[in-house]
Amino acid sequence: MLPYLWVLVSICATTLATPSSWSPDVQQLFGDSMKWLDMNYDSKDGYLYDLNTQEALRHETRSSAWYALGLLARNENNDVAEAEKIIGNVIGGQFKNTTQQWYGTYQKYPEEPEVGSPLYAAKIYSSWDPNWRGFVGTTFIIILEEYSELLSAETQQLILDSLVHTAIGDSYRNGGQNGDNLYPSYSNPAIMRAFVSGWVGRKTNDQNMTSAGETYANEIIALFNKTDTLSEFNSATYTGVSVFGLTLWSSYLPEDSAMSQMGPVMLQKTWDAISQLWHPTMKNMAGPWDRTYGYDMNRYVSIMALWFWAYLGRDASSLINQPHLMSHSPDYAWGPLVAVLADTQAKHLPDNFFNQFKTFDKERTFTAQAYYPPYDLEIRNLTTWMSEKLTIGGMSYNQTSVGGPAGTTNPVVVQWITDQEIAFLTLRPSEKALQAEVSPGKVVLSYPSGNADSKFQFIATTFKGRKTLAGIKHMQGISMTPSGNINMAYVTKFAGDNGGELSPSNTFEYWSFTWSMPSGFTGVPQLTLEFEVS
Repeated sequence: MLPYLWVLVSICATTLATPSSWSPDVQQLFGDSMKWLDMNYDSKDGYLYDLNTQEALRHETRSSAWYALGLLARNENNDVAEAEKIIGNVIGGQFKNTTQQWYGTYQKYPEEPEVGSPLYAAKIYSSWDPNWRGFVGTTFIIILEEYSELLSAETQQLILDSLVHTAIGDSYRNGGQNGDNLYPSYSNPAIMRAFVSGWVGRKTNDQNMTSAGETYANEIIALFNKTDTLSEFNSATYTGVSVFGLTLWSSYLPEDSAMSQMGPVMLQKTWDAISQLWHPTMKNMAGPWDRTYGYDMNRYVSIMALWFWAYLGRDASSLINQPHLMSHSPDYAWGPLVAVLADTQAKHLPDNFFNQFKTFDKERTFTAQAYYPPYDLEIRNLTTWMSEKLTIGGMSYNQTSVGGPAGTTNPVVVQWITDQEIAFLTLRPSEKALQAEVSPGKVVLSYPSGNADSKFQFIATTFKGRKTLAGIKHMQGISMTPSGNINMAYVTKFAGDNGGELSPSNTFEYWSFTWSMPSGFTGVPQLTLEFEVS
């Protein structure tokens, strides 16, 4: 037991966010995701099996915590008892040695060897994940805020003790040290870190912890205020986590908190940008994307798609009737969290806000800026042109590494509608600096620091109706005309699970088109692509 006395009844005035009070769409999201999680639950061991079905029936910690929240929300039969069992197991696997860098985070799975032992090295984001402090910690806070009256006093105290370890452990993180990349610009875990520290500090009367959370939050806010956008901008997965975190800022902290004051502002502005980038006919967020786990939201599970399900209905989101069959399906386990917070988040947005997401109203150009130090050497400029059947997004940047902070930036994204699918074309980053000028049906790309070795490599969708491509003129539903100072003879390759010269990306098979520079080239490499949908 940690050296403080906590008055259990002071935690909050629980409101019991119950499914019966939710909209039909939120109830469907909750019910469907819980049915799937029920199927993957091992009551004997008190854990979910790993939702990646290739893992030989190992269990998994983080999704088990999310499932526990769902069980408490449902509160049927023995749900509460199972939730308490899971909570005890998850906390039992928390790292509590204060001398270790991974102190306060949670083991990835209960069968995992001892992290840092001679035959199982401690490797950040591999054998242990610092962000799990935030993912599990925020879930525990929601449990205490919404469902504490269902829990025994012992479980409530166990959770708070665990949260203290989590908050202190997160204070060990410092971007650029010990392999850690947590800067205030790493939006989704940064937002969760600030919230957990501020919330736990107040609940335990630890002023230093409270102040640390507020100080960190103010760094995040200062970055946001530079551009009115999150540093980690436009990710179908991680924007979904960030709006989750901003909802916590806006809902569970007192009025004197900078998070409580600025959370609703940042939430509104983030959703405003989402509203401009969401294409309801394509059921996709147009590019460019800072981080992605796929190239068509209709084929992989994204956390933003779960929010769209909650507010627009599943059929209007990008999810199929059986989301667990889609790529990156473990993120479907976010269903209970999204359902529990959907009404809470909506209270911080204008009435009828989501009506604008239902139909594509007009051709438009959206511009924004974003800034992710220390990886961005200057503010990034983003432009997205959207029409009924074609979207083009481009990003201009000057960064310290190729591919951005996570190496998964898609700086140029083209999407269009064919008779059978949503097709995509995206630039594979190969330079630290890019200038992208987007206009209706056109994008002009140049490498300011490029040379004769520069390449413009694009990966393109596979097509149901044309399974073998000989080149760009065989792409379905669109004509693409290249020009510039490139060598016009490009190279075509295929990336397949069972063949081809390249390997799939994010489980997507694709065609690759690469333009090189002419022999002896000098100057600034430039490529212009013009598009016309069929």
